Amino acid sequence: MPKILRAVLLGLVCAACLLAASRNLEIYWIDAEGGAATLIVSPSGESLLVDTANRTPDDRDAKRIFAATQQAGLHKIDMLLTTHFHSDHIGAMPALVKLIPIGMYMDHGESVEIARPQVAAAYKAYVEQSAGKRRILKAGDRIPLKGVDVEVIMSAGQAITKALKGAGAPNASCADFKPHGAEPDPDNDQSVGFVLKFGKFRFIDMGDLTWNYEQKLVCPANLIGTVDLFQTSHHGLDRSNSPQFVWALQPKVAIMNDGPRKGGPPSVFDILRHSPGLEDIWQVHLALGTPKEVNTGEDMIANLGTSAECKGISLKVSVEPNGRYTVTNQRNGFSKTYQAKP
Repeated sequence: MPKILRAVLLGLVCAACLLAASRNLEIYWIDAEGGAATLIVSPSGESLLVDTANRTPDDRDAKRIFAATQQAGLHKIDMLLTTHFHSDHIGAMPALVKLIPIGMYMDHGESVEIARPQVAAAYKAYVEQSAGKRRILKAGDRIPLKGVDVEVIMSAGQAITKALKGAGAPNASCADFKPHGAEPDPDNDQSVGFVLKFGKFRFIDMGDLTWNYEQKLVCPANLIGTVDLFQTSHHGLDRSNSPQFVWALQPKVAIMNDGPRKGGPPSVFDILRHSPGLEDIWQVHLALGTPKEVNTGEDMIANLGTSAECKGISLKVSVEPNGRYTVTNQRNGFSKTYQAKP
């Protein structure tokens, strides 16, 4: 091979490597109006979709998820993580797979609510769709999303038993913990929860894990440590998001994937605002049942009206390799940049 051609090819390879190294991590909170669908695109270009939101007659949520994949430039979803088998987390999957292929399916194992006909039907459809491509996750497993480190910290009601690197300190607030009554929807507490790390940046998503089960991770010792970005658990409902859990995480930013009439009670806003080091709360929806002044500022809310008026606007986070991350409201273009913790 001529030296000039060899040099050109080497230059192209080096340029491609630098481009790949400088790509950002991107996370999209897709509006499911009280459901859940979080799309993660790693710097490698691989994608992880966490939950597939609601099933609707017009396939609204499947179409919204697909639109986000197109915005991200995806031709397939490499991995789908279903945190648990409730309809607002799995409902749009049958419609979504008709729009875009899914490579791997991950979950906590069999639903504990099979006796409920609606859950049983959704779970059966999931098992059939994921046949041959399914992986059941346990606490401590790694999700193989290239370019980032994703560790499962909770699955099937079991938490990690060893603290993550830098974590493990006693949690003094555990002395004030007040347990809730039994959870009426037990598959919530089977939720897969994970911590994603990209350089210094740390993001946590716990699905719908509820109040009592959160304590397995933070009491008597905080096994997680602190994070930069917290997706509020359970759509921001007060069945989750205990002070012992939130305050142990000490997030700088919280994103609430609530709906117009689901999530965001004043008590959760109060817990978040008393969390050490919290700078901002962002919301997918204005919580219409909560006083407007208790919600975050309108610039940081993607959707302001009722479901009938909703256009399905997303929030997006872009994380640079140096730890800077920018949250953008795609309704109005408002954005704010933060720096990951040292």
